[in-house]
Amino acid sequence: MKIRIVSGWNTLVCIAALCCGGLGNVMAQDSAPVTEVEITATVTEATPAASAGTVTATEIAPEPAAAPVPTADKGDTAWLLVCSALVIFMTLPGLALFYGGLVRSKNVLSILMQTLVVFSLVAVLWALYGYSLAFTEGNAFIGGFDRLWAQGINGTLAATFTKGVYIPELAFFVFQGAFASITCALIIGSFAERVKFAGVLIFTVIWFTFAYLPMAHMVWFFPGPDAFTDATAVDGVLAKSGWLWAKGALDFAGGTVVHINAAVAGLVGAYMIGSRVGYRREAIKPHNLTQTMVGASILWFGWFGFNAGSALEANGVAALAFVNTFLATAAAVLSWTLVEWLHKGKPSMLGGASGAVAGLVAITPAAGLVGILGALAIGAIAGVVCLWGVTGLKKLLRADDSLDVFGVHGIGGITGALLTGVFAAPSLGGAGIWDYVTETALADYSIAAQVWIQAQGVLTTIVVSGVVSLVAFTLVKYTVGLRVSEEAEREGLDISSHGETAYEL
Repeated sequence: MKIRIVSGWNTLVCIAALCCGGLGNVMAQDSAPVTEVEITATVTEATPAASAGTVTATEIAPEPAAAPVPTADKGDTAWLLVCSALVIFMTLPGLALFYGGLVRSKNVLSILMQTLVVFSLVAVLWALYGYSLAFTEGNAFIGGFDRLWAQGINGTLAATFTKGVYIPELAFFVFQGAFASITCALIIGSFAERVKFAGVLIFTVIWFTFAYLPMAHMVWFFPGPDAFTDATAVDGVLAKSGWLWAKGALDFAGGTVVHINAAVAGLVGAYMIGSRVGYRREAIKPHNLTQTMVGASILWFGWFGFNAGSALEANGVAALAFVNTFLATAAAVLSWTLVEWLHKGKPSMLGGASGAVAGLVAITPAAGLVGILGALAIGAIAGVVCLWGVTGLKKLLRADDSLDVFGVHGIGGITGALLTGVFAAPSLGGAGIWDYVTETALADYSIAAQVWIQAQGVLTTIVVSGVVSLVAFTLVKYTVGLRVSEEAEREGLDISSHGETAYEL
């Protein structure tokens, strides 16, 4: 539920009003001594002139107070900048290390390089046109060009979720840019160890433009809480908002926009690129689970910025999102570990780390919308469901999703999105649906109706990402190609694609 309002014109108007008010005050101060003298003369001499002076003093009306100039809240600004840094940290090095430990030693540098360059590529595209298309007013499905080439961002304000509270637009810009960058980086785990580097980059540009940006706009964009002046303004605000936001879909920090979106793209890529050489015939094991554990821990740490930062303010909602992220993740680790232990006879480090990511993913759409018990339930359910996603479902899909992006991020995102509709109910400790006109939660909340709306968000994401990914991978296949040669794959992408090795033995 992210928003953006540019208040540059409002600021100019307020400054002009302030200047006018200040000039009026100066003039009043210049005439005040004269009036005081005339009033004194009235007391001592009671002349007609003095009486006129008294009338003049009475007739001088005070200048109306100038409207306060909107300013950025310093605390909220600091909080959002810290959260932006946390999101960047959870990608570089968090996601990179998590993925790096899961591949074979001959492909470590390859996955690290893909993560680094994809992140950087999307950051640049975000500044050039991505932010504008995602978070400016356009239509229900995509934004406009008001912020093309990042013009007009410096010195303007962005709205939060509280009327009259603002942050620098630059802070909102970088926070959302970090989101876009990690989303695209998530995808590469599905087809790790056999994809062409150039193919990854071209795919990223296409998918970011035609899948991520429309989904971000549809789910998160609306003109801001200040636009809800009264009940009559609601229809007009909804007409300017993203399609899914206007329908009432709840996605606090990116269950649909980030996780389902990326997971579907990864699954399509796994199908189109094909399985790794030796898949299901040779042992293909993670080369460094210690590295994976470190990466998972950094992801957990950075995810506090991801979820709690999505409140856009340092307030109680941020605190709730923080605590829910803490607890849901822990619950998912325990549920995944327990079920795996019962099923296989031994709990695994890989399972525990995967359970942590599953919990993080599942609580993302619900983080600031559900109560603590709801968060625990979502995490516990996600741990079990995602374990099935990387075992039973993976076999059914018959796709070589190398690092289980769909099993964890896709299934976890779908689970979290649907359960948000359940546990956001006030009767279950949730926040319900916020009414920006009255600044209270709506009195009526239907779990069934909200789950249906959540399902529409999930289905929309699957269709958009699936179609765009299919087209993008097809274009790449018939231009630079998708897959390295079998010889290059057996040698390892570190040497064949980058001319380096991760370890010198």
